[in-house]
Order: sequence, then C-alpha cells, then structure tokens
Amino acid sequence: MLDKPRLIDQVRDRIRVKHYSLRTEQAYIQWIKRFIFFHGKRHPKDMAALEVKAFLSYLATEKSVSASTQSQALSALLFLYW
Repeated sequence: MLDKPRLIDQVRDRIRVKHYSLRTEQAYIQWIKRFIFFHGKRHPKDMAALEVKAFLSYLATEKSVSASTQSQALSALLFLYW
C-alpha cells in the first residue's frame, strides 16, 4: 500500500493542477510552513479560524509586516483550507 503524500506535497500538487505560477507556489508553501511552525508543528486539520487569526495577528503586531504581505499569508492559508 502506498503512503499518503505529505501535506506540503499535496498542496504543491493542487497548486500545479490549478496552474498557479512557480513564484506563487513557492510563496504559498513558505507561508503554510511558517503557519505550521508558528503553532508548534500542529497539523492544519487540527487548527481552524482561531489559529489563523492568531498567526495573522502575530505577523501584523510582532513582525510588523505590510498589509500586502499579511494579505498574501491569508491567501496561502485560504488556499490550504479550501
């Protein structure tokens, strides 16, 4: 029996099926990894809106990212959970 692909590989495959650009793929993968690491390597299936909000708030308050950067992170997480 074949092992189920890792989450990141599943996301990467779905991005490619949707014909997103390579740069978008790279950015989304990095944001998803940062989100997972921010929450102590918890699997996204065990997290929801509260964790997304906490991550985005952290980016805005602690990391002082721009609105467009925060928007890109949100887009990556929306893609993950879609």
